[in-house]
Amino acid sequence: MKTLIIVIHPDIEKSVINKRWIEELKKAPEKYTVHSLYQAYPDEKIDVAKEQELIESYDRIVFQFPFYWFSSPPLLKKWFDEVLLYGWAYGSKSGYKAGGKKMTLAVTAGIDKEGYSAAGKYKYTMNELFRPYELTFDYIKADYKDPFVYYGIENDSSKEWVERSVSMYLEFLDNL
Repeated sequence: MKTLIIVIHPDIEKSVINKRWIEELKKAPEKYTVHSLYQAYPDEKIDVAKEQELIESYDRIVFQFPFYWFSSPPLLKKWFDEVLLYGWAYGSKSGYKAGGKKMTLAVTAGIDKEGYSAAGKYKYTMNELFRPYELTFDYIKADYKDPFVYYGIENDSSKEWVERSVSMYLEFLDNL
């Protein structure tokens, strides 16, 4: 079963982790389809019909992005607003086209996991901060799966640390 990876990174060329993950995913086109929103829509004019068709074509969808200001890059919010429409994603007998599809997040976070805790710098866990995504996927009747988060790019960007993330991410995707 092939997985659709929707990448939301506004400057992928400067990325360390997300760029590396994409390189690895593209080595297995029989398993993964990589779809980069910022590359597909540099003007941010989303082709809604194309995006809906993509979602309908896959049973497993991963939204991959760096954690920005306790959320995603802005194009993902715009994508949700424009693609997950009434009558298609929810709200009618013909809606819920994403219903039952496994959906999750794959996120890179700057600081260590301890920073995302009640006692940490940011006071909340990632799962708490991800509630809007969980609710969105629940609302459209998708099967929300626990996200993959790779922490600590601000503390360690060594080649070994980056490569460790690749095997962890691929294992996560294989077990989705």
